[in-house]
Amino acid sequence: MTTRRELPGSPYLAAVAGRRPAHTPVWFMRQAGRSLPEYRALRANHRMLDACFDPDLVTEITLQPIRRHGVDAAILFSDIVVPLRGAGIDLDIVPDVGPVIAHPVRTGADVAALGRLDPASMVPVTTAVGQLVGELGQVPLIGFAGAPFTLASYLVEGGPSRHHERTKAMMLGEPATWHALMEALTDITIGFLQLQIDAGVDALQLFDSWAGTLSLADYRSYVLPHSSRVFAALAGAGVPMTHFGVGTAELLGAMSEALGSIPAGMVGVDWRTSLTAAAGRVGPGRALQGNLDPVALLAGWPVVEPAARAVYDDGRSALAAGAAGHVFNLGHGVLPATDPGVLTELVSLVHTL
Repeated sequence: MTTRRELPGSPYLAAVAGRRPAHTPVWFMRQAGRSLPEYRALRANHRMLDACFDPDLVTEITLQPIRRHGVDAAILFSDIVVPLRGAGIDLDIVPDVGPVIAHPVRTGADVAALGRLDPASMVPVTTAVGQLVGELGQVPLIGFAGAPFTLASYLVEGGPSRHHERTKAMMLGEPATWHALMEALTDITIGFLQLQIDAGVDALQLFDSWAGTLSLADYRSYVLPHSSRVFAALAGAGVPMTHFGVGTAELLGAMSEALGSIPAGMVGVDWRTSLTAAAGRVGPGRALQGNLDPVALLAGWPVVEPAARAVYDDGRSALAAGAAGHVFNLGHGVLPATDPGVLTELVSLVHTL
């Protein structure tokens, strides 16, 4: 196991842990990716899934936004389906489509046939983590994984879905099959995150991107126990952990519960919910991450500046309402059409507020 780095000057780690940072930390989901010309140049000759298993490419792509924008945290360049490939599932990431599963999981027999995560298949990922820890200096590295529900939605649907019909039909109509699938995916997720911890990441984020399709009652019955097990299994690692989903306003309290007793736990908030309202929903003692609308970045700096100041002010109000800390981010990922110069200017602005 890698010896844990000491990063006492990190504003990101301070904010997540409820300490007072030197300035409001900022990073962006999907900062290492589609908006950067240097990223597109690298990707021109590499398919997405191939790039995720090339340690040198992972390292370079992860570092690009650190160099360009001066953000306060790096996030490992990868994809949420990478551990599924590591468990032997036949899939690809198709340009302009997303993850596509060759043989969707639709029956109990399909669930029983799922493999376990092969740690040897993840060596390129852990190698990249080791390289990044050596390159990043005092900038923390965030590892991540997809939450079991979001992974299940891809496996059952066979790819991206607007309404998640097959997923919810299995969940509601075949609960035994559903929970068996979620147990298997929870094991894969824990294994993938533990490998990243052992390789040296400084923090983790669990993306439950599609959990917002669920009611609170269904989330509590069919998802919360499994997400809670992910965080409980890793709580002893001593790294900050963030729980994030899109369209999850009604779920924020339950998503905070899933973090359990983790002392440095943070809930990501999308742009639909104010940070002040979120503070009341997640309860005291949790840091919040967010939550500028990514589309605002496409409207130009005269729009971005006041919108960013409003998010900052909302974050201060959330702190007064009991939030432990605020990490400035978008309410979802950077959109491909975003001007990288606007992102750089936004980082500079947040650091001065």
